[in-house]
Amino acid sequence: MAIDHKIMADLIGNRRTIHHFKKKRAIFSQGDAADSVFYLQEGRVQLSIISTRGKEAIIAVLDPGNFFGEDCLGGQPLRMARATAMTACTALEIKKKTMVSLVRAKPEFSELFMTHLLSRNIRIQEDLVDQLFNSSEKRLARILLLLANFGKEGRPETVIPEISQETLAEMIGTTRSRVSAFMNKFRKLGFIEYNGELNVHPSLLNVILHD
Repeated sequence: MAIDHKIMADLIGNRRTIHHFKKKRAIFSQGDAADSVFYLQEGRVQLSIISTRGKEAIIAVLDPGNFFGEDCLGGQPLRMARATAMTACTALEIKKKTMVSLVRAKPEFSELFMTHLLSRNIRIQEDLVDQLFNSSEKRLARILLLLANFGKEGRPETVIPEISQETLAEMIGTTRSRVSAFMNKFRKLGFIEYNGELNVHPSLLNVILHD
């Protein structure tokens, strides 16, 4: 669930720090001290984890209106994931103590934040089901539709900001060559268009719905 920026500004007031991040800049790294929560105002952020063997997996791509780094509120002392700016980003940093204070003192903020956590939990469950039961082709179609905001409040953004096939492959757990083959298939069927930018059409839903 994306949260209205003005509502957030009114609720938080001056109890935050505004950060501007360039594209590909690390906002925080896996293993850093977890002492604050971020709220994304502009841009797109990628969350990823790296295994002990050095393998990286993308676990989420966040749009404006989302919190991230909230695991610190559960007593996690270190960041469990890496947050990277996929585009130029603006994010508010709210210290852990301030977040706890806001949740306790402002019911409106608490309700918004809890709704965010529940929405994130639902998305995690959907991602798990998708990974367990759907083919790579269906997983790719679902990710493209999610990136284009289909099924979310407001009008879908059919043009997806630049995202590489390597990143898409990491997100769905397959190889770049398979992603390339699926993308070419989607293009030939008229489900997507790409020539410098990627356009996703609602007809891509047919890939998910077809058994």
